Amino acid sequence: MAKTVGDFIVARLYDWGVRRMFGYPGDGINGVFGALNRADGKIEFIQARHEEMAAFMASAYAKFSGELGVCIATSGPGATHLVTGLYDARLDHQPVLAIVGQQARRAIGGHYQQEVDLASLFKDVAGDFVHQAAAPAQVRHLVDRAVRIALANKTVTAIILPNDLQEMPYEEPPRKHGSVMSGTGYVAPRMVPHKKDLERAAEVLNAGKKVAMLVGAGTLGATDEVIAVADRLGAGAAKALLGKAALPDDLPWVTGPIGLLGTRPSWNLMRDCDTLLMIGSGFPYSEFLPEEGDARGVQIDMRPDMLSLRYPMEVNLVGHARETLRALLPLLRQKQDLSWREEIKANLDDWWKTLEARAFAEADPVNPQRVAWELSPRLPDGAIVTSDSGSCANWYARDVRMRRGMMASLSGGLASMGAAVPYAIAAKFAHPDRPVIGLIGDGAMQMNNMAELITAAKYWRNWSDSRFIICVLNNEDLNQVTWEQRVMEGDPKFDASQRIPDVPYHRFAELIGLKGIFVDRPEDVGPAWEEALTAERPAVLEVKTDPEVPPMPPHLTFEQIRNLTTALMEGDPQESGVIKGTARQLLEAILPGR
Repeated sequence: MAKTVGDFIVARLYDWGVRRMFGYPGDGINGVFGALNRADGKIEFIQARHEEMAAFMASAYAKFSGELGVCIATSGPGATHLVTGLYDARLDHQPVLAIVGQQARRAIGGHYQQEVDLASLFKDVAGDFVHQAAAPAQVRHLVDRAVRIALANKTVTAIILPNDLQEMPYEEPPRKHGSVMSGTGYVAPRMVPHKKDLERAAEVLNAGKKVAMLVGAGTLGATDEVIAVADRLGAGAAKALLGKAALPDDLPWVTGPIGLLGTRPSWNLMRDCDTLLMIGSGFPYSEFLPEEGDARGVQIDMRPDMLSLRYPMEVNLVGHARETLRALLPLLRQKQDLSWREEIKANLDDWWKTLEARAFAEADPVNPQRVAWELSPRLPDGAIVTSDSGSCANWYARDVRMRRGMMASLSGGLASMGAAVPYAIAAKFAHPDRPVIGLIGDGAMQMNNMAELITAAKYWRNWSDSRFIICVLNNEDLNQVTWEQRVMEGDPKFDASQRIPDVPYHRFAELIGLKGIFVDRPEDVGPAWEEALTAERPAVLEVKTDPEVPPMPPHLTFEQIRNLTTALMEGDPQESGVIKGTARQLLEAILPGR
């Protein structure tokens, strides 16, 4: 059989190092799926339950493997479903290639069934490169450019393939005017700033007496270098949410997360510092950084468009975090006065006591913070943790403590609901020998995570380590939005929009062949984690949690307190529970253990 365009695409992706893709079939992309079948497993196809989930998997696979993520879908609705997951990759700067089908070339423009202007649809999310193929000889450079641009720019690219073109015999570009003769291969450069710019940065940092660092996802491969620079400067370090695994939490100068999901030590770190070193982070909330003019600033990022975006920096360095920090370190003087670090440590010691007290505070029936708190000491070495968006992300951010060698991520820039299970599945395919744990609220579980448990049930026997635990916090409430309504808008809870059905998630797990565990007593949380982590198959741990435990920000403003008071005065349906839950959290912050 002559090689088709579909066969060429599969072979070319293999030449680029692609060994796995996520997606869902359909007649608009049958030519490529036929080629995948003929390729005898050279590229493994992972069948998601929905194209959006496949795109989330591709995004997460890029994060956890460091390789290109690839997702594939049919024309029309298959292609449109990909968009949310692709935006997750784009906003978190992950290399992902989307391959989508299209109607036959002769039908395009004829208001044909499932005809969507896909080039326009993907123009923003895959703005660096999106093209529709028109001829077999064009496909070679479309694949080569789409892969190379995705890898080099750490972004999303897309190729649109009319279904009739996929089945045509492949033709190499002719050696004539108008042809493009492309090739494979890309190696990332070593990106380091000029020496004079490093010297300017060192001058600012050496002059600082209270240096604060903010590290993000760009430092995930530079843990040793970040620690070395922090020790040289006597600095404290806060972590943006996507950089949660960049530094272990047992270091006495690592203040943990920053922002709405952050810690009080991180708030104090930024408030009191005189110098800010920001590395590999697009942390969005400027109000949690030093006030403008209070601190001198140095920023390191490989993307120039992210520099001086959140805080006006004195020195902006374009470079990779590890290489730049290595070049910067010899220029930094060892700080002799460590009183700043002693202050940070004292704040941290108090904070961990506060968090523990909050986790064990009375709730009805189970305090959601305790679920994450009890997980931390039980996390196996090398564990990978994912989280969904919602109130569960608060407990993931604050209460789950990272150790060396662990990985963790979630939908960061997009903050989309529904990403935790596909993220966990992608993590398992990237690292089948490592335990994976996902934390999810019941709203996100009902939205689309629940169906992807079927994907885990389909593939788990292929994983060398079967430990795959999905923990569902069941509080029958879209909890993060409920608290945002109260605290940000001053509105009481709106039951019609916020209350969701009670679903037995653990029983659904059992129905599809997974292990189900249910907990509705605080004292059972720790043993339940142990049961899940020693199960012989993937497990769903469902915990009945209290929706009136507030996801407290590290610093309450007068406006937030006023809004919450207004919401209660206007008749919040859970007024009594809100008052009790908030009072307990505030009391534990002031008088831990009382």
